[in-house]
Amino acid sequence: MMYDRPGVLPASRTDFVLESIKEAILHGKLKPGQALVETDLAATLNVSKTPVREALKTLAGSGLVVMSPYKGATVRTVDAEMAASVYDVRMLLEPEALRRSVELGADLTEARSALEEVPDLAQRSLTRRSLANRRFHRALYAGCGNPLLVGILDGLRDQAALITVAGWGLHPTWDAEEAEHRAILVAAEEGFGDVAADLLRRHIRTFADRVVEELPDVVR
Repeated sequence: MMYDRPGVLPASRTDFVLESIKEAILHGKLKPGQALVETDLAATLNVSKTPVREALKTLAGSGLVVMSPYKGATVRTVDAEMAASVYDVRMLLEPEALRRSVELGADLTEARSALEEVPDLAQRSLTRRSLANRRFHRALYAGCGNPLLVGILDGLRDQAALITVAGWGLHPTWDAEEAEHRAILVAAEEGFGDVAADLLRRHIRTFADRVVEELPDVVR
């Protein structure tokens, strides 16, 4: 099973391994709690263990992999505590970043493009829905004018995607979320930054409240 990304040329072998394992986790090919054995991954990806080891360290830093001296590396299991923490930060920062994007007149074409992709995904996988969702949210805050703020929110994207897919697996809410996305984007496109930020905050809180309630408590 190759975890490749058609059309994407990695900058290095380590980058290739990193992106391959990350996408396999976010796509559900590597399951929560699954052991990540360096030798097996290296054989699958046709590389040595060194880039695999480096990739796993990076993924541990981004929150997708857990490193244990006893169990080795495993795919992060989403629990209520993780979801609450990630979404708490998103609720604090993402609406403000969107408000600033609107205030600065940022181009929201990418958000519109991601949103319009959704109807074509009706019969497709959670993976494609997750990618479109990530594109949409990033496009809302990318033009906020503060690279550090963008970097912080980018750093949460992988963990947020893992939580989102877990939440959809428990209780799909795609139609409601699409309607909320459209309302947020319309307000932003029309220049109502405060309204768009408030709608986004409510959108994040609604999803977070449901997922935190449905996910298991802390998984050790």
